Amino acid sequence: MAEAVTPANRSEQEIAGYRYVLDQIHASAPDIPFEPRYVQQLHGYLARFTGDRSAGHWKTVENVVEERRSDGSVRVRFYPVLAVDTPAAMERLHRGFTSALRSGEYEPLLLIAAYVLDFLVIHPFLDGNGRMSRLITLWLLYQCDFQVGRYISIERLVQESRSSYYDALARSTVGWHQGEHDLGPFTDYLLGVILAAYRDFEQRTQLVSGRGSKRARIIAFVRSSASAQFTISDLRDACPGISDAYLNKVLAELKAAGTIAPHGRGRGSSWRRL
Repeated sequence: MAEAVTPANRSEQEIAGYRYVLDQIHASAPDIPFEPRYVQQLHGYLARFTGDRSAGHWKTVENVVEERRSDGSVRVRFYPVLAVDTPAAMERLHRGFTSALRSGEYEPLLLIAAYVLDFLVIHPFLDGNGRMSRLITLWLLYQCDFQVGRYISIERLVQESRSSYYDALARSTVGWHQGEHDLGPFTDYLLGVILAAYRDFEQRTQLVSGRGSKRARIIAFVRSSASAQFTISDLRDACPGISDAYLNKVLAELKAAGTIAPHGRGRGSSWRRL
C-alpha cells in the first residue's frame, strides 16, 4: 500500500497494477476522453508490474470465456468477437455509446450497462477483461456525474455477488452475435450493484445526515472522529439536538467499557479514544 517494496509475486503485481489504474481514474476520470485508445492505455497500466507485453493492445489470438466447475469439468460461457474483428468492434462500440449519450434520449446508467455488456462479449484483450470492465464502469460513472464510486468499491460489490454476476452475464449474452440478446438481466444486475453502493454510502454517512438513534450517532462520532481526542463541544457540534445529560450518559458508558478515557480537568478537559 505504501509502495515501499517490490511486488513479490504475480498476484501482488496484478493488485499493484489495478491500484495504479484505480488511482488514475479517481484522479482524472472526468477529463480522460472515453475513446478506445485510452481504454488500451489503462489496460497497459494494469500490467505495468507484470511485464505482460500483450497488455495495452487488442488481442491477436482467439479467446474463449470458460467456467471451470467444482468437478474439474469446463463449460464455455460464450464465444467473444474474433480477434481480427476486435479493433473495428471497439470503434463501433465507442461511436455508438458516445452518440447515444450525447443525444440525451437515454438514461446514462442504462447506456453504461449496455456498454459494459458489449465490452465483455467483445473481450478485446487477452487477459484482464473482467478487471477492465469494472474499472470502465467506475470511469463511466464519473463521466456521467455519479460519484458513489469515489467512496464505495464497485469491485468489492461485484466480487461479493459473483454468482449473480455470471448468471446475469450468461442470460444476456445469449444471441448477442445475432443481435437478438436481452439486455435486461445484465442491466438489472448492474443497476442493483450501483443501488447497493448508494445504500452502503448512505449507511456510512448516517452521522453526517443526522439519521439513526441518538446513542448510535454518538458512538459513530467517537469511532470515526479524525482525531483520537475530542471535547464535549466537538460532540455537541457533531450531534445536534442531543442534550448534554444524554451525551454525558453515553460517554460514561463508553468510559466504563474501556472505549474512551477522560483527559484533563475543568474547561480544558477532553476525551481520548483508546
